Amino acid sequence: MKHLFSLLVYLVFICSVDAQKMYSTNSGQVKLKSTPTLENSNAVNDLAESRWLENNGQFFFTVFIKDFKFENSSMDADLVERITENGKFPKAIFKGFIQDIQHIDLTSSGGNEISLDGILTIHGIAQKLLITGNLTVLSSGKIMLKSDLKIRWSDFHINPKEKSSKFAPESFISIYCIYD
Repeated sequence: MKHLFSLLVYLVFICSVDAQKMYSTNSGQVKLKSTPTLENSNAVNDLAESRWLENNGQFFFTVFIKDFKFENSSMDADLVERITENGKFPKAIFKGFIQDIQHIDLTSSGGNEISLDGILTIHGIAQKLLITGNLTVLSSGKIMLKSDLKIRWSDFHINPKEKSSKFAPESFISIYCIYD
């Protein structure tokens, strides 16, 4: 099912690209770090999928909740089932645009500060969000994205305290992707 979804997303982009340069990855890394209340609730997901178009900066990012791996493996089931209701809401999605994409130099090595303006959907709840980060052109020609943000679980109608005392009300998220 995951591969079918990836194929569908890819085909939608291909059909609408019209020879535009598309950058993509299926191995982006998302780190989730919460200030723990009882246990360390840090998690990593190395299977994030992301695509963006150089021409207009259209940006798409998705991560399956079940793919987060916690330092304490007993936390996996707690987050996935009890807190995020993974059966109903299996993924988090960000759709938006890289602002001022025409002013970003992707022809030479170096970093470019960026802002991503879009909608983050977690637990079926969509929230408008502005994410800042850095796009760096590597010497290999690949492009690296790094970004950090903070989310409040209550903004997505998730109340960790109500369902588990192991999670803090907010988390810091670090995103790291290398695009081909």
